[in-house]
Amino acid sequence: MTAKAHHVAPRGSKWSVRRTGAARASKLFDTREQAVERGRELARRDKSELYIHGTDGLIRERLSFNGDASARKG
Repeated sequence: MTAKAHHVAPRGSKWSVRRTGAARASKLFDTREQAVERGRELARRDKSELYIHGTDGLIRERLSFNGDASARKG
């Protein structure tokens, strides 16, 4: 995983967007879709990756905005 990556993950009844290694979420959202949209914006801005977790906490999808051809583009 890239140090600059962002994660969308469940947090209680909300969805969080946080940077890898951050203790706190940058923001909480009511829906997964809202969190993914914000995560994409941040990952594009930072030219990093976005990891989207499922309700079980496991990574379900990885989107790369850093030119890494091995990752799925978003």
